[in-house]
Amino acid sequence: MDGITDSNSRVPVKLRTFVEFTMDIASASPRRYFFEVMSFFATAEHERERLQYFASPEGRDDLYQYNQKERRTVLEVLEDFSSVQMPFEWLVQLVPPLKRRAFSISSSHLAHPNQVHLTVDVVSWTTPYKRKKKGLCSSWLAALDPQDVIYIPSWIHKGGLPTPPPSLPLVLVGPGTGCAPFRGFVEERALQSETNSVAPIIFFFGCRNEDIDFLYRDFWLTHSQNNGVLSEAKGGGFYVAFSRDQPQKVYVQHKMREQSQRIWNLLAQGAAIYIAGSSTKMPADVTSAFEDIVSKENEVSREDAARWIRSLEKHGRFHVEAWS
Repeated sequence: MDGITDSNSRVPVKLRTFVEFTMDIASASPRRYFFEVMSFFATAEHERERLQYFASPEGRDDLYQYNQKERRTVLEVLEDFSSVQMPFEWLVQLVPPLKRRAFSISSSHLAHPNQVHLTVDVVSWTTPYKRKKKGLCSSWLAALDPQDVIYIPSWIHKGGLPTPPPSLPLVLVGPGTGCAPFRGFVEERALQSETNSVAPIIFFFGCRNEDIDFLYRDFWLTHSQNNGVLSEAKGGGFYVAFSRDQPQKVYVQHKMREQSQRIWNLLAQGAAIYIAGSSTKMPADVTSAFEDIVSKENEVSREDAARWIRSLEKHGRFHVEAWS
């Protein structure tokens, strides 16, 4: 088939390449209408009846159990109903396009002017029926050979976390891959500190186990020692919560409350708060911890503390970047 490159030229594209790079057959779950269309192209009677049942109001619950709850992909459904011979022109219309994946840049342009570093968690999970599943993009990236030269289309967009000036004190909270943008912040401030005075940084990181997923361990520890930009000697600090290394779960908000006075001292100096990571409970729990700290250290009511935190957001000193 032909691919259009501009208004006057066409280049041939292999069908396999077109499907692999434009159609989300290996991660997206099909909609109910997909099963209805499949039933018209099923040559096996039992498969056609099953597809018609899934597409009917009576089969809605069973379709949910089979499809959405199991996160079955278009490819898996087509494999399960092997007698279906759906024309390609129907597939193109019904299969959703492959979506771009967004990742936070985890490096400083000042430190790596010709590079962009990413911190990617390989997504994997087990379905209710004990089927092992992996994320499409993250597993593909993880399988690449670092020695190979691979060209990957990419776009750089302005993110939700503005780059802070070197004079701005920072309180950073980034559990898991939420540490990604803050690696860039620390890299940049470390370089800036070689020629100018810089404001301190307190960083709270969290992961499950110290020996398994302590991302960038040596990097953080290096900058938290010997008068580094994360060192307590410079007014900053680096604190880690290992949630599964002891019977009682410990999260970043617990470490924050342990360092409430240090946090308040920086906030009183005009520090900005940055939060990055999972969009489940973490941002709300961390925000609540900040409100507790302001209430305790500033000796105000919880309601006044919440208003004080909201005022930081209005003045550009409270930023959250969260993802699912």
